[in-house]
Amino acid sequence: QVQLVESGGGLVQAGGSLRLSCAASGRTFSSYAMGWFRQAPGKEREFVATITWNGGTTYYADSVKARFTISRDNAKNTVYLQMNSLKPEDTAVYYCAASSGRVGLSVSNKRIYDYWGQGTQVTVSS
Repeated sequence: QVQLVESGGGLVQAGGSLRLSCAASGRTFSSYAMGWFRQAPGKEREFVATITWNGGTTYYADSVKARFTISRDNAKNTVYLQMNSLKPEDTAVYYCAASSGRVGLSVSNKRIYDYWGQGTQVTVSS
């Protein structure tokens, strides 16, 4: 069992930055691929970024590539999402997720993630 708690959301102006954190419980954190998804009002939850268990490979949605960076610190059981050059369309609730399986081509499929956090709100004003 893995419990995930996100933090770091808030209100920021367009062009600004935020760093989200996701703290995980459990001793097996380092064996999970970790991802970030987001859901805007009235829209489906969508993939943002994922990092493999050892941090060796990262994946990004085209909409955030070159602006967002996912990273992890296995010693702290924490995964991060650094968000730069934020746009109003980045406004959403951001969720952290953990996958015990291999990611790769299925990385954006919500079904491969076993555990989810409660989410943190990010609001970008224009």
